[in-house]
Amino acid sequence: MNSSNSEGTLPDRLAEIAAAHPRVSTTFWSTAESMEYAELHRTAQAAAAALVRRGVRRGEPVGILCPNTPEFLVSFFGIAAAGGAATPLPLPAGARRAGGYPQQLAAITAAAGMRTVLVSPRFAELVPLLHGVVDVEFVDTTPFSEATEYADAVTELPAVHPDDLAVVQFTSGSTALPKGVRLTHRNVLAGLAAIRRGIDLNLGDQGGFWLPLFHDMGLFGTLSAILRGTPSHIWSPLAFVKDPARWLREFAASGTTITAMPNFGYEALLAAVPPEQVAEYDLRHWRIAFNGAEPISRDVVTRFIERFRPAGFAPSTMFGVYGMAEATLAVAFPPLGREPLFEWVDRARLADDGIAERVSRTAAGARAVAGVGAAVEGLQLRIVALDDGVSPAAGGVELPEGHVGEILIRGASVTGAYLTAENNSAADRFVDGWLRTGDLGYVRGAELFVTGRCKDMITVRGVNHYAQDVEAAVRDLDGIYKGRCTAAIDPEGADVIVLIAESERVGEAAAALTRLIEDRIAAELGLAAVEVYLVAPRTIPRTSSGKLQRLAACDLITPRR
Repeated sequence: MNSSNSEGTLPDRLAEIAAAHPRVSTTFWSTAESMEYAELHRTAQAAAAALVRRGVRRGEPVGILCPNTPEFLVSFFGIAAAGGAATPLPLPAGARRAGGYPQQLAAITAAAGMRTVLVSPRFAELVPLLHGVVDVEFVDTTPFSEATEYADAVTELPAVHPDDLAVVQFTSGSTALPKGVRLTHRNVLAGLAAIRRGIDLNLGDQGGFWLPLFHDMGLFGTLSAILRGTPSHIWSPLAFVKDPARWLREFAASGTTITAMPNFGYEALLAAVPPEQVAEYDLRHWRIAFNGAEPISRDVVTRFIERFRPAGFAPSTMFGVYGMAEATLAVAFPPLGREPLFEWVDRARLADDGIAERVSRTAAGARAVAGVGAAVEGLQLRIVALDDGVSPAAGGVELPEGHVGEILIRGASVTGAYLTAENNSAADRFVDGWLRTGDLGYVRGAELFVTGRCKDMITVRGVNHYAQDVEAAVRDLDGIYKGRCTAAIDPEGADVIVLIAESERVGEAAAALTRLIEDRIAAELGLAAVEVYLVAPRTIPRTSSGKLQRLAACDLITPRR
């Protein structure tokens, strides 16, 4: 089987893998379970038959409310084989159980026109809380997971075609309400092929992921391993967050060669494994460490490489990438075997003039920007000018090297449409066949450098600032809880930047920290128009990939102002 061929469908691919590699399996470390690929295919076929009998229609979004366990994969492939569109739903983790989770789920299911949600038995107690708020039928996946024979072979499964809708992947919603990305079987298989080729994924590899399977990096990373016929390993996100050091021990023991996580995951491992304990780990087998889904920190990357080099972690293993759900994950990969690449540019010229002027790393106002390689095979990208700071200029004027603009992409793996809660479309994201990513960046040579989000550019008193520059200036200050802070334009319209930081300090200690934050921002960025708000630890909202939600964070302070 060669996953580079995008002419088939997900059920076709799984059937080929089950025949060629029947005893290769996915191991679920957090629940001590495993499932061989032949069993996954057999059980998914039974699930598909049950869904067909329930009247699932071609291309109909069917929700999946499951943790990182076997029933998620069975549900996913079962929906695909039934002709439906698998729609992974965010999990009711943490405060969502008591907060606005039912309303969030209701908005997503309504946007998708969803009638049915497949629910893991591990979430059975959640269903009564959702009744009356989420207008769908909840279906227990227990019968699917227990199927071991073709008991439902009498049910004829529909023919599935490459251009049928396969997945509705809801984005994380870091800057807006989540949007449902519509992906066909052709899109998904093209995206998986790009991943396979970009890292030379072979049968000697093993993929291991702790990100939630409802998130694009977790889902498509796992699918890339399964549909290549390599062993895969899955942990729960909670297992990583609670004990990153234990996760690393299990990762090392499993022989896994490839994993993926946002920058904060590597930062968590640095905090969890002190230098004196590094010798306890053998990381020589680690070949690809995808770093994506949020800005890549040079400081974190450099410290991680130096910290874990004695354990056998090679610098070229750190693989800084750029991707998004709209492209079935992969957009730009660096060349294999290259160490991480960063450019030092003048921060002020980058923000004010949109020009990446290279400077010495010791220059005042120098900012490190990560290179993420070139467009993956089958995908094209270009940088276009913004005529008003928000929208592409008429005709999509392509910018020369070193000039910052919006990144546009097109290719076989790129979505052709969205589902949104507002009007079931997002036509403004497409310009002459190109998809607007909403990200800013520039190209130098064949290298893409991502500088931020269009919506995270803040203009105060006529001067532009990247939100992540403001955050980076202060997040290492003692007193900011785990470096968690976020910057945004004032939600009430004042011409200032709001900096919200998590902290345990109160009283005079909090006031001193506030002054320290203000002084640091003024010294490093020349920005005095800042209002600082301290909030309790673990209260700034996060997306499914762990990114702090800048706009949603402002809701924490609005009632106090």
